[in-house]
Amino acid sequence: MRASSDVLSAPLTVNWTLSYRCNFGCRHCYSRDRTEDQLPLEDVSRIVILLAALGVVLINFGGGEPLVYPHLHHVAALASERGLNVSMNSNGYLLDGNETVRLAESGFTSVGISIDSPVASDHDQLRNMTGSFDRAVAALDNLARTGIKSTISCVINRLNLENWEGMVDLCRSHGVSTLYLHNYKCTGDALTNMDDLDLTPMQWRDFYVNALEVQKKVSDVHLSFDDPIMAALEDHRPESAVPGSTCGKLSLHIKPNGDITPCGFIPLSIGNILRDDFNSIWFESPVLMKMREKTPQGKCDGCSCYQSCLGGCTARVWALTGSFDSPDPHCWVAEDSEGE
Repeated sequence: MRASSDVLSAPLTVNWTLSYRCNFGCRHCYSRDRTEDQLPLEDVSRIVILLAALGVVLINFGGGEPLVYPHLHHVAALASERGLNVSMNSNGYLLDGNETVRLAESGFTSVGISIDSPVASDHDQLRNMTGSFDRAVAALDNLARTGIKSTISCVINRLNLENWEGMVDLCRSHGVSTLYLHNYKCTGDALTNMDDLDLTPMQWRDFYVNALEVQKKVSDVHLSFDDPIMAALEDHRPESAVPGSTCGKLSLHIKPNGDITPCGFIPLSIGNILRDDFNSIWFESPVLMKMREKTPQGKCDGCSCYQSCLGGCTARVWALTGSFDSPDPHCWVAEDSEGE
């Protein structure tokens, strides 16, 4: 397999949406309006075998809600048998004790539970599901009893901005060692509800400054971030193996019909894993090449932070501007400051 000094021979991680079906209707969902046909199990199994042969390290199942997909355990077991690490992101509602045992038997090594506030009513409101907070917390305990590592994913927004620090205590109380604090992606329903839920650029800056201070004081819970614009903070560079967004560089996304996209938040199909040559997609896709070789525009041109952030979150930039090269609308660096 070909590889250059700048491009891995294959993505380390494939985020795979087996189905967009979900038992929730979250206000910040990226995929609620997507309805691609699902592949038959035979074709899904072929994809697992192909990913293993390519040297992919991790398959992470997303959605939709993965537990709604009827063949999840079969697919996960096949992937595990082929040497792939298997994880998923879930809203936790269906993760009772019996289900977590089935996940362990299927080879899952990690499960991320989405909890967006330490306040039950705020979480339930954002998820449009009464009782979802209690079920998510119970899922953490069920996973712990089964021996599957759990993490918590929290999308920062206006509902949790003032009390997000309570998530650290929630992690500590339920044996969770990693808290993912996600930036707001602005796609799907999240775009529709952006005015109500998204933060201003200065609010994002203040949040990150505060979160990094909290991290310095906490030793038993790791705070993980996925926002490249954090490079604009003085004396800080994001925790990433590559500058800028990792999508299209370290990871790819597969849709239910087998189409490949750079990530789940960028619904641009660049080929189909069953019909097209994967190496041609990975090394020669014009979309991926554009994402890997950005051209700074606007205030990014000449900014001292650019080589670290590469214009911010590619998914958010594309969703709000239609370009890969425009500055991230969340960026707080002034037009005339050049990142100083």
